[in-house]
Amino acid sequence: MSELGERLAHRLGRKPDAKVLIISADGLGLSHATNVGVYEALRDGLVSSASLMVPAPWAREASSRHRGEDVGVHLTLNAEHDRYRWGPITHAPSLLDGDGGFPRTVHDMWEHADLDELRRELRAQVERAILWGFDVTHLNSHLGALTHRPEFFDAYLDLAIEFNLPIRLPDSTAERSIGFPFRALASEESILVPDRFAYVPTVGSRLAITDALDELEPGVTELHCRPSIDTPEQRAFDDHWAQRVDDHHLMCFDTTLRRQLERSGAVVVGFRELRELQRSL
Repeated sequence: MSELGERLAHRLGRKPDAKVLIISADGLGLSHATNVGVYEALRDGLVSSASLMVPAPWAREASSRHRGEDVGVHLTLNAEHDRYRWGPITHAPSLLDGDGGFPRTVHDMWEHADLDELRRELRAQVERAILWGFDVTHLNSHLGALTHRPEFFDAYLDLAIEFNLPIRLPDSTAERSIGFPFRALASEESILVPDRFAYVPTVGSRLAITDALDELEPGVTELHCRPSIDTPEQRAFDDHWAQRVDDHHLMCFDTTLRRQLERSGAVVVGFRELRELQRSL
């Protein structure tokens, strides 16, 4: 790990051996139910940061609900739901599939995306979030589409450098299987990244979060969830609606998780603290 990574908790004003947590919620803009769930988790629950899917159909409504909470941009190049579609906010033919939306799979996007069009789209998503009034705190990548191939990671990193924002990355243990040193490349550009990320491959974060808290190590760890309330619309398009509703319950109402968090001795922060630190370097 780089010196920046080793000392990140200390640089955030904590003891070097402190356990620091970012509890993030993905999916703002996906639906009205998700907007309600994420903001409730931010305002009344355990979530300390969230991220906005700018091209998604309910993103504008999410911006109307924003009250200054810690929100980043969930850079979006896929629309994975069969019954619910969205597409680029720029003129980007290579980022469309056959029915006029983003590709459903990451591999399809990788196969067809023109990198110049992709870069313009990503930049436009950040600029639109700023235009809507978000004080963007960080970047992350929907479905991990920008972290697993070097040419797409380059676009991700360049955007973080341009806007001077921290980013989410997989753990360093994934670098061997992915095939390039993405954490070292970010560190070389003074882009801050939480030391660890508790990856959840599918919707439903309860087990991953409780396990991560049991095994929490010193340093900065990001946990993430996808909270939503239960509505007929969410059920109609989302095969994983029940898991999203459970994430909402976990973050807002689960007293067992609150006690586990207290026992862990962790300090909860948002990405805004990392951004301010990065901009001070």
